[in-house]
Amino acid sequence: MSVKIESEPLFSAKNLKLITDPINKNNPITVLVLGICSALAVTVKLEPSVVMAISVIAVITLANVITSLLRNTIPSRIRIIVQLVIIASLVILVDEILKAFAYDVSKQLSVFVGLIITNCIIMGRLEAFALGNKPWPAALDGLGNGIGYGVILVIVGFFRELLGSGTLWDYRVIPESFYISNGGFYENNGLFILPPMALIIVGIIIWIQRSRTRELIENE
Repeated sequence: MSVKIESEPLFSAKNLKLITDPINKNNPITVLVLGICSALAVTVKLEPSVVMAISVIAVITLANVITSLLRNTIPSRIRIIVQLVIIASLVILVDEILKAFAYDVSKQLSVFVGLIITNCIIMGRLEAFALGNKPWPAALDGLGNGIGYGVILVIVGFFRELLGSGTLWDYRVIPESFYISNGGFYENNGLFILPPMALIIVGIIIWIQRSRTRELIENE
């Protein structure tokens, strides 16, 4: 008698949860409080925020997949070293791509692209998930956590550039005629381009998120 083995759908509810949970209930920045340094350093403008978000999404997703594929061959005693080598190789690749196709943004991000290697979100997902799961769930977990991280960066970068410089993606959004120097009523808020404002915006996001998500309040 033959036994029929049913495979789980690629986008089952369980797999989709790996993407959706890190965006809200398990967000790496607002819930787990990881990756705060990036939120401070690269979110003065929207463009570097988006580029950093895409870079981290790519690195964490690919690193999760590669680690999952190698999980049964990596000796336990050197797994951290192997994970660092995987992450570092991907970060170098991303850095070279940025220098080739987005050199100005690469200069704005400066050393912070290299610091993706030490981003505790990536190392945490490799250690906690990729080492114990198959490649497809590992890819979805990396994608979800990368998106959850990136969404916060983009939101912070959006408000800091708009209210601090009056631009978005370096394009003038608030008309020059609105400014006091031109007889208008508006002036950019210089506080938004300072690092403390990133923490304040993240704090506001956390407050909004917790007020709308009962599970986060119950878990406190």
